[in-house]
Amino acid sequence: MSISTKPWTRQQTPKRILAIRLQAMGDVAITLPYLQALRNNLPKNTQIDLLTRKEVDAIPRSIFLFDNIYSIGGKRNFKKQFIYCVLLLPKILWRRYDVVIDLQNNLISKLVRKITLPEAWSEFDRFSQTAAGERTRQTIEKINLCNIQACINFTIRNSNAENILLRHGWNETDSLIIINPAGAFKTRNWAIENYASFMQLWLSRFPRTQFLILGIELIATKADYLKNIFNDKLINLVNKTNAAEAFAIVQKAKFVLSEDSGLMHFAWVSGIPTLALFGSTKSDWSTPLGNHTKLLSSSNLSCGNCLLENCKFGDTHCLTRYTPEFVFESAMNLLSSISSGGISE
Repeated sequence: MSISTKPWTRQQTPKRILAIRLQAMGDVAITLPYLQALRNNLPKNTQIDLLTRKEVDAIPRSIFLFDNIYSIGGKRNFKKQFIYCVLLLPKILWRRYDVVIDLQNNLISKLVRKITLPEAWSEFDRFSQTAAGERTRQTIEKINLCNIQACINFTIRNSNAENILLRHGWNETDSLIIINPAGAFKTRNWAIENYASFMQLWLSRFPRTQFLILGIELIATKADYLKNIFNDKLINLVNKTNAAEAFAIVQKAKFVLSEDSGLMHFAWVSGIPTLALFGSTKSDWSTPLGNHTKLLSSSNLSCGNCLLENCKFGDTHCLTRYTPEFVFESAMNLLSSISSGGISE
């Protein structure tokens, strides 16, 4: 892995640090435990700011981590992003940043880093086969301010998570288990019938459980299917939360079973026991990290990590080979290797 860097060499700590991450919601979430670790290791008067996109700034704004957050518009249109960034540059330059941590490494982030003339900087390696979380950690550590170990404890601003759950049927005593069949393509989807069977197995072992499904319209039909089977044992919050509320709600979960999606990243960066099901996803880039996670991926197949939207063999073998019984036992093994976290049998 090659990380370009100009490390901090002064004995005193920098006064102002700018981190840059402009990608998708899950990618921004991945940076948070490592930037939180940086925050925890520096004096309280050190300013840490973030430059990101308006589409993905809800979660960074919902936690006590950054002093200032700059958000550029333009959605995924590069030219519009560039224009919004140029308009922000005077405000960014006025801050006179000592350090810039470029966790994006594209033309826009390079422009900001070069124009701000920081005394120290580091640049994310976009092309390494190493997991994104580890690359993020090393990019921050290369600044030479402190050793970085992911911090999975966040302080949420004005969380309304409990009220949302109570309004939609949580009984407060049962453990919350998140089911997230939210992979973007067919090749990233485990059959919804398998989720139902997994949930039956879970209830047989842990009857004091309520399942939770949340997200966007993409999974509304799947949520309705499961709701018809499990009734009040399933809390359906699809299309009923924004990103910040979803992140806060994830903190309440005892376990998450998820396909590759932003919510999966919300879970593992928060220290929630997470079992991830990856089909065509390039798992060496996106794998969840930590002893509280387990990944079932396609990397052990000759066709694995294909990134195709449709399986060239027509059967999405990388996921259909996993039975509900196998996934349930994998979940039990993960929980037993850490702690049940208060899941009641």
